[in-house]
Amino acid sequence: MASRSFHILVINWQDITHPLGGGAEVHFHEIFKRVVAAGHRVTLLSCHYQDAPFEETLDGVRIVRRGQRDFFNYTVPRAYRELRARERIDLVFDDLNKIPFYTPLFVKEPIVAIAHHFFGKHIFLEVSFQYGSYVYLSEFLVRFIYRSTPFAVVSESTRAELRHWGIKSEIDLLPNAVDLQRYEVLPGKKSSSPVIGYLGRIKKYKSVDHIIRAMPAIVEKIPDVMLKIIGDGDALPELRQLARQLAVDKNVEFTGHVSHAEKVRLINESWIVVNPSSKEGWGLTVIESNACRVPVVAAYSPGLIDSVIDGKTGTLYEYGNITKLANSVVDLLQNHEKRESLADNARRWAERWNWDDSAAKAIRIIEKNVRM
Repeated sequence: MASRSFHILVINWQDITHPLGGGAEVHFHEIFKRVVAAGHRVTLLSCHYQDAPFEETLDGVRIVRRGQRDFFNYTVPRAYRELRARERIDLVFDDLNKIPFYTPLFVKEPIVAIAHHFFGKHIFLEVSFQYGSYVYLSEFLVRFIYRSTPFAVVSESTRAELRHWGIKSEIDLLPNAVDLQRYEVLPGKKSSSPVIGYLGRIKKYKSVDHIIRAMPAIVEKIPDVMLKIIGDGDALPELRQLARQLAVDKNVEFTGHVSHAEKVRLINESWIVVNPSSKEGWGLTVIESNACRVPVVAAYSPGLIDSVIDGKTGTLYEYGNITKLANSVVDLLQNHEKRESLADNARRWAERWNWDDSAAKAIRIIEKNVRM
């Protein structure tokens, strides 16, 4: 237990129960439920969504939901002041995910900013030029408003980006991890025929279309191969249409949203998993796949170069190079010995990352930043 109990306020767009939650929400919840278990109080301020209670406690974390998602950044200052008026807050974690909250402009307590990744110009792969410009400018201001704010980041790629921006403050690593009891090897579940898995949100910047564009070349070499796209998102209709246009729809299955148990089964069924994203904070789905003893073929992109050890736990290829992506996939699918070696390494790599260690790092960050 902690020698002194602190009240930690975390501000994030979404909580772990939000339908649009992703890796950032898993990172927060897994770490801070352990911070609570260590004797601290944690309050999460996040947006409200339909039918959700405005306040609840989950795994010891108190969740306060205020405002609509699209305008949550405008809700935060008032909601923060209301919380502060009722109770003491010792430290604020500002989870920079999408549009920043600019907490250094109004928060009175010490702040630590958590950063996964910044979109930068990649945002224009996802949204219209008008909205993309809004996000781009919002992120651009981080280098000025947060210049003196301590950071906790999930990867060396994100730390390097912040240093490039001119952030002079301390930047600690607060890595992602995996629960090996929830992501496990299921004996006898490997498919008898080649299966490529993709798991994650179906967003344009994730570049899921790249693996579908690679499928004609892959199918030419391995006719019975199946690509299973596990997850949901607004880019799904375009991907279905693309598979039909390329005449590979019989080799592509879209599972949509699945339960956790089904997700783990599908990972175990896969021979390899592919992550073609243009940018990640770290690539949580990489380590989840590795925990199930599945190697990953990933783009040489920020974040993914931190979570995939090229030639050891998977293969990295030049982002956007469809030919190299197809060749990397075919190479692993056709080379059983190489694939098995990578799979063994991948599992050992996953075992190095656990949430207890990340929570211990978070507590050290809390203790050195709280104003005594």
